[in-house]
Amino acid sequence: MTGTWVNFFAIIIGSLLGLYLHHGISDKISTTLMKGLGLCIILLGVQGSIGVEDPLILIASMAIGAYLGEWIDIEDRLGRFGLWVESKVAKNAKGTFATGFVSASLLFGVGAMAIVGSLNSGLHGDHTILYTKSLLDFIASIIFASSLGIGVLFSSFVILVYQGLITLMSSLVAPWLNEVLILDMGIVGSVVIIGLGLRMLKISDIKVANLIPAIFMPILVRPALYFITETLIPRVVEFIANFI
Repeated sequence: MTGTWVNFFAIIIGSLLGLYLHHGISDKISTTLMKGLGLCIILLGVQGSIGVEDPLILIASMAIGAYLGEWIDIEDRLGRFGLWVESKVAKNAKGTFATGFVSASLLFGVGAMAIVGSLNSGLHGDHTILYTKSLLDFIASIIFASSLGIGVLFSSFVILVYQGLITLMSSLVAPWLNEVLILDMGIVGSVVIIGLGLRMLKISDIKVANLIPAIFMPILVRPALYFITETLIPRVVEFIANFI
């Protein structure tokens, strides 16, 4: 959990700095900063998804994950939770709290570094990726908080729970994980990050949170496709050949 705790405090400190700078930044500058960050997020997403070797895994994972996410409606629930917290701690935020809370939670949570870093932290005690992520999140939280306010600070608790659970549960899922599956999950997470960047640029209104289940779908999709292509189809072909 060391890496996750460092990440947690990095977001809090960065958010506090951003809140301190908030009043000195005009709406015009804030908008430009957000768009610049959106472009950077898209670049990070593209960079992380370039290594895709099996597009079918990506497509199937996104399809199943999107279905589950829409069925649960994660985006709506996360947004309502943000509004509830806003009503308790920031009644004058007028909706910006929830926006900052949801946007920052997605940015800090759905990327490949959050997943792979948490897994490495739990499985091998290697916190290097999470330390690197903490630095990036520290910088991003300054910009986000200066633009969207205190909601960004509270996203740190989401990251603490989210990454903490992955870290703590990593030993339980270790028998079903390998480097290929972890890479698949990272690629799907990077594609979701691209969606977040597009939404920040107001190019799309993708419900990014509803795509979160897709990140974990390769754990099921890859073994299923392997069984179909390597076992089921050859047996069907052999049966047909023998029947003919």
